Amino acid sequence: MQISGTGSRARDVVFAPRLQALLRDHRGEEAFRLDPGTVGVAGAGLTDRILAARPATEDERPTFKPLHGRSIPRAEAATVMQAIGRDVRTALKKPVPENADLRGEWPRVGHVYLRDLILGADPYRLRILMDRALELTPKLTWSVIVAGAALPGRLRPGAPVSAIAGLTAEAKSYGDRRYAMGLYRRAAAPVCFTVSTLVANALWLGSPFDEETSNRNILYESMRLLPPSWNILRRASPEYAALDPRIGAGDDILLLPLLSHRDPALWEDPDVFRPERWDGLDPDDQPGYLPFGHVSERCWGRHMVMPLAEMLLDMVRGGGLTVDPAQASSGVPLAGLMGVTGVRIVRR
Repeated sequence: MQISGTGSRARDVVFAPRLQALLRDHRGEEAFRLDPGTVGVAGAGLTDRILAARPATEDERPTFKPLHGRSIPRAEAATVMQAIGRDVRTALKKPVPENADLRGEWPRVGHVYLRDLILGADPYRLRILMDRALELTPKLTWSVIVAGAALPGRLRPGAPVSAIAGLTAEAKSYGDRRYAMGLYRRAAAPVCFTVSTLVANALWLGSPFDEETSNRNILYESMRLLPPSWNILRRASPEYAALDPRIGAGDDILLLPLLSHRDPALWEDPDVFRPERWDGLDPDDQPGYLPFGHVSERCWGRHMVMPLAEMLLDMVRGGGLTVDPAQASSGVPLAGLMGVTGVRIVRR
C-alpha cells in the first residue's frame, strides 16, 4: 500500500498478509465474521458501545494481565506506572546532548537512545530486559528473567537507579525477583518500544516535513495510518450479544482501529498522510480514532509516550535527518505493536 502526503515522497508500506487482507476485504464494514468464534468490529458507533459495556478484565489488559499466573492488582499496576512516569519526567528534563547521533536503522536506533536516556543507570540484569530481540518469543524473555533472578546479589535499597528499577530492590526471594523483573519488563520496555516505533512510523510516512507542521499533528496522523494498537480484544460476554444481532453469546470480539482509522466514512482522503487535518480535530473525541484505547479506559502510558515522541521527533528534525531517499518500501509485520521496520535514517 502506498502512502502519499504533502511534503513527502510516496513510499510503500508493505503490510503482513493478514493485515493487508483486513484492509482489502473489510474496510468500511461495521461488523463481520473473522472465524467461527470471533467477530471483527470496525464501526465507530458499535466499537464505542462495546468498549463502554464493561471494563476490561485482567486477561484483556495488555500490560498488566497476570504475570505467570500471578494477578497484578490495579493498585500495584498504578504504583508501577507512577514509577516509570517519574523516570520519564526526569528524562525529559535532561538537556538534549549536542552529539546525539540518531542516524541508522529505526526503530532500533530510537529505542536504544531512549533506553539509555531513561534507564541507563540500571544494572545490566534489568537493562537487558529492554533488548528488542526479546520480542521474538516470550520464551526468550522468560529465559533472560530466570537467569537474571538467579544471579547472586540484589539491588541495594537507595541505589542511584531509575524509580522503576527501585521497585525491584525489595524482592528478596527468587520468585519475587522473577516477578519484579517481569513487571520491569512489562512497564518499561513498551515505553521505549512504542515511542521509537511511533517516530519511525512518522518519519517513514511523512519526512521531510514542512517546518510549520507541529510534531503533535505529525504523530496524531502517523497513529491514524499506523495505530500502535491495531486491535483490541474483548472476550465473549453477555453484554455484547445484546448490542448487535451479529454477535453471538459465545463470540470473542476483535475491535479494529486499523480499519476505523481508515474508514472513508470518517476520514477525507483516508490513505493520505495529512497532519494538517488535526488542526481542526480533537484526537480525544474523534469517532473511530483509538490510538490509546477508548475513553472508558485509556492506555495509562499515553501521557509518557506523547512527550517522549515529540522530543525524539524534534531531535530528528532539528538534526536535519530524513529517510534514505534510496529506500522505497518498508514492511509492517503482524505484531502487537504496529510499525514499519528497517527504516534507514540519514542526514539530508
